[in-house]
Amino acid sequence: MKSFGTWAASRRNLLQGASMATLGAIFPIESVLAQGTPAAAPKSPKLLEMDGKAKLSVLGDKPLVAETQAELLDDDVTPTDKLFVRNNGQVPDVTGDPKAWKFKIDGEVDKPIEISLGELMTKYPAVTLKLMLECGGNGRSFFTPEARGNQWTNGGAGCPEWTGVRLADVLKDAGVKPSATYTGHYGADPTLAGETDKPSISRGMKIAKALDPHTLIAFKLNGKDIPLIHGGPVRLIVPGWAGSLSTKWLKRIWIRDKEHDGPGMGGFSYRTPKKPIVPGSKGDDKDMAILESMPVRSIVTFPADGTRLAAGARKLELRGHAWAGDNDIKTVEISTDYGVTWKAADVKPPANKFAWQRFTASVDLPSAGYYEVWAKATDTKGVTQPFTAANWNPQGYGANPINRIRVLVEA
Repeated sequence: MKSFGTWAASRRNLLQGASMATLGAIFPIESVLAQGTPAAAPKSPKLLEMDGKAKLSVLGDKPLVAETQAELLDDDVTPTDKLFVRNNGQVPDVTGDPKAWKFKIDGEVDKPIEISLGELMTKYPAVTLKLMLECGGNGRSFFTPEARGNQWTNGGAGCPEWTGVRLADVLKDAGVKPSATYTGHYGADPTLAGETDKPSISRGMKIAKALDPHTLIAFKLNGKDIPLIHGGPVRLIVPGWAGSLSTKWLKRIWIRDKEHDGPGMGGFSYRTPKKPIVPGSKGDDKDMAILESMPVRSIVTFPADGTRLAAGARKLELRGHAWAGDNDIKTVEISTDYGVTWKAADVKPPANKFAWQRFTASVDLPSAGYYEVWAKATDTKGVTQPFTAANWNPQGYGANPINRIRVLVEA
């Protein structure tokens, strides 16, 4: 097995059952360079050093962007410290009583509202839901040639528990006019240049999504006040759609009579081609459609990619999560022979709409040697993950190839 070089110790370095030795012991990432494999991840990623956060993989410093390694996404409910970080501008300076924080709803409404967080919590019933939050560029690193932006693998996603009020309840009080078709969202984050008189990003959604009972104005994350880095004291949660809609440090929701045109809504931003374009080409922004529901995706969360199994191991117990934007997961299938044959995994129902779904499987490993374990999810609309990232676009949205981990059974 000389091609694997020297084995490195994993951060976890735990034993999980008699057949598994040094879980997470990783062989060199360059040992497999096939398109769509975890080889797209950085060889030695910079790790986040921040109080209250796990050692996530840092993808960018200005703004701060950090993704969660797949093996850290094994919890049914994503802990706050393991939730990915994605900023577009600077983190605002928030002082004083969080309950005094105010935001407004105006535009195509009968009664514009300006309300403090304290008033919001008192006036409207709170709901608690497990909801997916996923960066629109999740999976970008799997595109060939490389697309612009942070090179996410699959770690720009998580499913924490959010507590807040339904945006629909507040919009009902404001009285949404028949002319309302879209929203526009604004947060308090300064631009990267430090400007506070213009938004760092301002995206919006169709009114129907705003009125979905799972779209929240949230103020708690996993039962505690939302940390500043995650948008506290109050933010939007728009589950199943690109995370850029889930505005942090919420200051305004503008109800509009037309599609929103703020920063992040035009050109190639959060848009995918209506018809396939040549990979690496410039593309035409007139041929682009706004990214809404996120694509079907699965990730193996146990064991870690690069796990070494003890000699004699002939079974591998797998765990993972799958999700599909507005849709649920119908099936997850596992292959250990490069897609020649597939075995159905057991898939649990979601805890609630827009929560990810746990899958488990036990697969046979007929001999010692190197294996790739592939996971492929299909949603309730019949859409399946492709073998490689499809529908290339200049800013790299929608890449969701089948998930692959590498396992070596010692001789």
